[in-house]
Amino acid sequence: MSDPVPELVEGAVTIHHGDNLDVMSGFPDRSFTLIYLDPPFNTGRAQERAVETARMPGTESTGSSVVRRGFHGRDYERLRGDLRVYDDRFDDYWGFLEPRLAEAWRLLAVDGTLYLHLDYREAHYAKVLLDAIFGRDHFLNELIWAYDYGAKSRRRWPTKHDTILVYVKDPARYWFDSEAVDREPYMAPGLVTPEKAARGKLPTDVWWHTIVPTSGREKTGYPTQKPEGVLRRIVQASSRPGDRVLDPFAGSGTTGAVAAALGREAVLIDSSTAAIDVMTTRMPGAVVRG
Repeated sequence: MSDPVPELVEGAVTIHHGDNLDVMSGFPDRSFTLIYLDPPFNTGRAQERAVETARMPGTESTGSSVVRRGFHGRDYERLRGDLRVYDDRFDDYWGFLEPRLAEAWRLLAVDGTLYLHLDYREAHYAKVLLDAIFGRDHFLNELIWAYDYGAKSRRRWPTKHDTILVYVKDPARYWFDSEAVDREPYMAPGLVTPEKAARGKLPTDVWWHTIVPTSGREKTGYPTQKPEGVLRRIVQASSRPGDRVLDPFAGSGTTGAVAAALGREAVLIDSSTAAIDVMTTRMPGAVVRG
């Protein structure tokens, strides 16, 4: 069970309008059982970043900067420098994302799980750096969300998947309930008993799920909206009714809509006025701050 923390919300969903780094810094440690981050896949712009004042486990101070001791004896700054050689866009993007991940890690309960949703351009860099920051033994899964919609390239294999990296705060204490997750059809139902075929199978780490349909109940018009089915699986597996769920890049509010429907308390953050408008229309009973 997670440590008790002060009450954060006044209803099933609270929406904060503001910079997520500023908002998160006001929450107490270990406030959330589940944190889902769906950041811009690559901002393409430099962000000023203050020198960190709080050190994470496995770090040491070296004057004005912090060096994190990573896996295989390599230090964090050297690792990031090596990656910069291969992709000169990456350091700017990580300068934006890194402090937000550090705050999310602080806010994660001892039995909590962090999901980072990225695409193929950044996922491999993020995996190496998250291993260095959080510790390789805290890595739980690489999830592949595969879909088949939109234009198809004829000059390479069409890119039709996202990557979701999953890390747990304590490898011995994290919450995971596979039985609570919606089951899916067998790809070859004739190879199993009729009873098993009727029940469906537990999902693996590859999730086949359509994007949000262009018409239908879910569609909000928000350009980066994620389907409820993907978020439902995450919330079902890694939280319990009554647990708190955080989405710092809330966008269309899918995390909040799903979490509230499943009896969780959701805290959503976004700096975009358009996102706030979409979320308040989608969840008219939400408490809005900022």
